[in-house]
Amino acid sequence: MADYKIITDSTCDLTPKLVEELDVEVIPMEFVFGDEVYHNYPDAREMSSKEFYRRLRAGEMSKTNQINTATFLATFEPYLQQGLDILYIGFPASLSGTHQRALEAIDELKKKYPERRVVAVDSLAVSMGEGLLVYYAAMKKKAGATLDQAADWVSLNRYSLSQYFTVDDLNHLKRGGRLSAAAALFGSMLGIKPVIRIDDEGRLVPAMKVRGRRQSLDALLDHMEKTIQQPEKQIVFMVHCDAPEDIKYLYKQTKSRVKPREIVVNDLGPILGTHTGPGGIAIFYMSGNRD
Repeated sequence: MADYKIITDSTCDLTPKLVEELDVEVIPMEFVFGDEVYHNYPDAREMSSKEFYRRLRAGEMSKTNQINTATFLATFEPYLQQGLDILYIGFPASLSGTHQRALEAIDELKKKYPERRVVAVDSLAVSMGEGLLVYYAAMKKKAGATLDQAADWVSLNRYSLSQYFTVDDLNHLKRGGRLSAAAALFGSMLGIKPVIRIDDEGRLVPAMKVRGRRQSLDALLDHMEKTIQQPEKQIVFMVHCDAPEDIKYLYKQTKSRVKPREIVVNDLGPILGTHTGPGGIAIFYMSGNRD
């Protein structure tokens, strides 16, 4: 049985500590301010999260670039040369062309390394939802799972991953084409804080509308309390967009109300933060389904 390497992209928002512990490779995606291109490494070496959201609050606009085929080739090939196979768990094809670029690279590498295998799984997940699937795949690998067993586990259980988030400013969703200008203006006037989920095709869809920031956080908590399965055995991932006080509240309430085995908190990186803006909050855990 050939050994294999698990590779993902930086939209997984895994902490540097987890990246090291899981022994996974993270391909940085690019974000752009004006003419300056930055890479979204897990350790935020080129720009801190705080600086990124400060610039958004100051009115600067960020854009993102998908990972191109050449980058996938440059990342994958050294492992194949070492005699390793690869399991790539990536950002949803429904939200980016990145997954298609990965498949193009894989097709090219199959011809060059016919004895090696590269398996790509669309996570159908965003941020630490993708990261949670990578986490479990790495745990399976450490426990002795083959490449196919780990890939099959992710392919099946991605539909049991609950991914809910809320944003503080509707205008960033409007700029990203996720919300109409009229809806953003009307919602902002009424203090509406939408709760959004990721569906079975990896798309962002409305889950509920709540008036008020604290109420939107409580809605996330209420939903998690109702749907999480065997919380005492689960690790819950949370991300925030420079909202330290809100994430402290969510962490404390989750610990007391839900009582999961572990909670990991990280910043939402610039790739998704470009579309959510400052103040976004998201939670990820395993439930019976994504509803």
